[in-house]
Amino acid sequence: MLMEEARYELIKYGKKLVENNLTKGTGGNLSIYDREKELMAITPSGIDFFDIQPEDIVIMNKEGKVIEGNRVPSSEWSMHKIFYDKRDDIDAIIHAHTTFSAVIACLRWELPATHYMIAVAGKNVRCAEYATFGSEELAQNAYEAMKDRKAALLANHGIIAGAKDLLNAFNIIEEVEYCAEVFYRAKSIGEPVVLDDEEMNKMAIKFKTYGQRK
Repeated sequence: MLMEEARYELIKYGKKLVENNLTKGTGGNLSIYDREKELMAITPSGIDFFDIQPEDIVIMNKEGKVIEGNRVPSSEWSMHKIFYDKRDDIDAIIHAHTTFSAVIACLRWELPATHYMIAVAGKNVRCAEYATFGSEELAQNAYEAMKDRKAALLANHGIIAGAKDLLNAFNIIEEVEYCAEVFYRAKSIGEPVVLDDEEMNKMAIKFKTYGQRK
């Protein structure tokens, strides 16, 4: 079985998304890239995260062809693949339908630095232009919005985040969703104060060593 360890990681973090109220049902998808073998392991389409078995994980090659697995891969597989093709700092991707990030994405706003923890993703989180789910256009839009960032909002859809491993990709999803909730709540009673670029540049330096390492 190819990428056996990665399969269990994907199942583990898929369940964590639901357990931490970061997605519902089958909303979202996760992948891991083996850069040496040029193989991507990705969750299957339309299967509840608590029902996915290791053999349900789909293995695809660099050209996007399924080389192991009988399930249909996530409809968003091209949105994962574009990051593995074009960025060498990302080997794990999580896309989820988190509530507060989706609210901001439905307004098609960027998420500003109203809380310093947004620095896990960058000095802000941009919102990608809208495109139909599963389309090449969405993949390209997500990639453009996430340039020099570790996360992006997807207009009228949700959030995507990437890191060197799932642990840190999951952490980014969690922290950005927290920042989105803080922004939402602050916006409901006043006008949030946004941290300036000078402060966020300091955060960028500090956050170079932030996060867990395997």
